[in-house]
Amino acid sequence: MIMKNTRRILFGAMALMSLSAPNMFALDGTPYIHDPSTIVECDGKYYTFGTGGGGLISDDGWTWKGGAVRPGGGAAPDAIKIGDRYLIAYSATGGGLGGGHAGRVLTMWNKSLDPNSPDFEFSEPIEVAHSLDDEDCDAIDAGLLLDPTTGRLWLTYGTYFGFIRIVELDPATGKRVEGNEPVDVAIDCEATDLIYRDGWYYLLGTHGTCCDGTNSTYNIVVGRSRNVTGPYLDNIGRDMLKGGGKMVLAAGNRKTGAGHFGRYIEDEGVEKMSFHWEADFDRGGRSVLDIRPIEWKNGWPVAAEPFKEGTYEIESERHGYALELAVDFVRMQSPRHRFWSDDSEPIEPVKSQTLADVIDTWPASGDIGVRMGDYMFRPHQRWTITAVPEAGGYLGGQYYKIVIEGTDKALAATDEAEVVAVPEFTGAPEQLWRIERLTDGTYRIMPKSVPGRTDALALVAAADSTPTLAKFDMNSDNSKWTFHDR
Repeated sequence: MIMKNTRRILFGAMALMSLSAPNMFALDGTPYIHDPSTIVECDGKYYTFGTGGGGLISDDGWTWKGGAVRPGGGAAPDAIKIGDRYLIAYSATGGGLGGGHAGRVLTMWNKSLDPNSPDFEFSEPIEVAHSLDDEDCDAIDAGLLLDPTTGRLWLTYGTYFGFIRIVELDPATGKRVEGNEPVDVAIDCEATDLIYRDGWYYLLGTHGTCCDGTNSTYNIVVGRSRNVTGPYLDNIGRDMLKGGGKMVLAAGNRKTGAGHFGRYIEDEGVEKMSFHWEADFDRGGRSVLDIRPIEWKNGWPVAAEPFKEGTYEIESERHGYALELAVDFVRMQSPRHRFWSDDSEPIEPVKSQTLADVIDTWPASGDIGVRMGDYMFRPHQRWTITAVPEAGGYLGGQYYKIVIEGTDKALAATDEAEVVAVPEFTGAPEQLWRIERLTDGTYRIMPKSVPGRTDALALVAAADSTPTLAKFDMNSDNSKWTFHDR
């Protein structure tokens, strides 16, 4: 009886721990928002706006708080930078609110998004689209695209109450191009956004139901077209005007209702998507902002999983060699078998080499060099990577420490733009690493800072066995790494 009660107490404690444990894949701070706009950067800070007015600000892209200002109220804004100004589009009513479909989409400009800036002053809003009560489209959920190939500005709008439509705006004024008529491009979705990549226009839409908390079925789908006005087809050729759409992101990790896609290109090969979850179970079911890496697979965008803590082989794409301590290779003592003759001896598993087997052969003090070599799951090749919450972060990610498994020997950048393993992790900036998934599924690894340097450097394979720090180059496998737990 005592044992049964003990088990009940233990399982109850474990359940409470799982409910109260911090959500390591969630942005920090108070990222509470609904229908967030595409994230934009202004004077070193990140901004996103939401339904009802206002929005969020972040100094680093990881910790978010309220404070962004957007007049006009209404719903589901979008934001884009054009030249040295910011264009905001938002909706007044619409979405079937109050039983009607009447709504308006408006645009307005600002020189700055910082409410404390002397340049902060929104222009008077201009109507660029509208819908009537009995119309088969709701003028709501604006999405903006400045075409990088033509310089033309496009707006999509609409909800699952009718059609998604696209119209052209003037990038100089934010007004609708005179005489331009809307074109129907999709149904059965809302909160659309347009992006362009490699000759394709992609229409991202939010499918499913919103505004029902933990029961919301929102998910993000996509179709593509060679023409900005469509037709937009999914990966099996279904037209989005007939309900097509390839899945980009659905519920998971105790969060449900992914909606309102926005794309942020941080660097060549480094893309992020912003969106909201209708309900984050670990935050009381609140609607929250989230950011994921974008991976491109066979010409389609995919919401990649956030990097997960763990112990890994860190493998270079250049040759496939593994990052390791530059220490003497310690041979293992194991029986040798004559593979050309019968062996009737009983099979005994060979134990893996352990840290205790080799650590006495490593330098007792001081820095240890780092190199690359054939991976053999030896202790000098196994790196434990864990987040450092107090170190802040970057857009959609937090900083990590990288240490040899079972030790405190930490990967660090040097003032000569090289990498070593220092004896102890201290939390110094040169020991903090940002790990970002690239659009091809590999990773970029960068120190938070390099002593004596102001330029951004990444971990690079200068030769098959020589890691160093240099400028990131998406077009070179020297700059790319993968993580394997094996």
